[in-house]
Amino acid sequence: MRFDWRSALGLALSALLLWWTLRGEPLGEVWAAVARSNWALLLFATALGTTIFPIRARKWRTILEPAAGVLPFGPLWRATAIGMMVNNVVPARAGELARAFALTREVPRVGFPASLASLAVDRVFDAIVLLLLMFGALLDPAFPPGVRVWGQSVPMLARGGALMVVVLLVGLYVFIAVPHLFEAAFRAVARRVLPRVEEAGARAVRTFADGLGALRHPGRFAAVFGWTLVHWLVHALALWLGFVAIGIDVPFSAALFLQGILGIAVAIPSSPGFFGVFEGAATVGLAVYGVDRTLAVSWALAYHLLSFIPITVMGAVYFARLGVKLRDVAAAPAAPAA
Repeated sequence: MRFDWRSALGLALSALLLWWTLRGEPLGEVWAAVARSNWALLLFATALGTTIFPIRARKWRTILEPAAGVLPFGPLWRATAIGMMVNNVVPARAGELARAFALTREVPRVGFPASLASLAVDRVFDAIVLLLLMFGALLDPAFPPGVRVWGQSVPMLARGGALMVVVLLVGLYVFIAVPHLFEAAFRAVARRVLPRVEEAGARAVRTFADGLGALRHPGRFAAVFGWTLVHWLVHALALWLGFVAIGIDVPFSAALFLQGILGIAVAIPSSPGFFGVFEGAATVGLAVYGVDRTLAVSWALAYHLLSFIPITVMGAVYFARLGVKLRDVAAAPAAPAA
């Protein structure tokens, strides 16, 4: 994987956010808060958080079923672990490429374009469910009264979020119904603006349309949605148990709200493992509930580090067993064109 300006920007933003998060915080007090935590519960919380990756692998099987049939769980799980490991150690979000590539190495009948397109669908479902849960948290009576989020009142923000989810779903179904119109529109724009990407972009549109096969069947859509909901509810429970372990007294809906904030935050360029971005977003999100900043920073650092280790180690082991190198992953997108 090459280091480019995007990687440099991500590292710079992460360093800036980590500095901002720790600025003025007495590190002795941060460590003391971590040290007096309920470590058994904290370790259980991070172990529970790691179970979201097998859940994601199971969801992925349902997404891929229209294109590849029923796949064995093992390769899907190992590819998912490898993808997260690469995201944790390599800049530029290479984990999705690694995840798609690892599956094609273990299951050759799954083509790389189809594998990559299925991950785009995976992320679409993630966005829908994360937003629904986050805006649901805003409607919880336990949400701090009088708080304005991004300058907007809570009811207005919740209504806007629900409308955004509806628009996203309608847009996807329109795309499924008439993908050729989207391809034609892309070609028309690319031909005028950047002709050299016309063919590659048109292929990407067709591949993405194929990947949306999970949305064409109501039963499969419900299954993918259900697995996504389980994924993020388990993740929120892990966050909340981490709060309890370190002494943060907030309702469960605070974890739903915070994971939405985290989901938005990690979309920006950052360092491998999202360090700095995670801590900054966690501190801001917990401040909405009046959590002491030192306690919030203590939780963010402890939970992030403890949850970083298991999936990174497992992914590294699977990656070594697969017998490939990072340069093989980097070359994967060129393979279909070749």
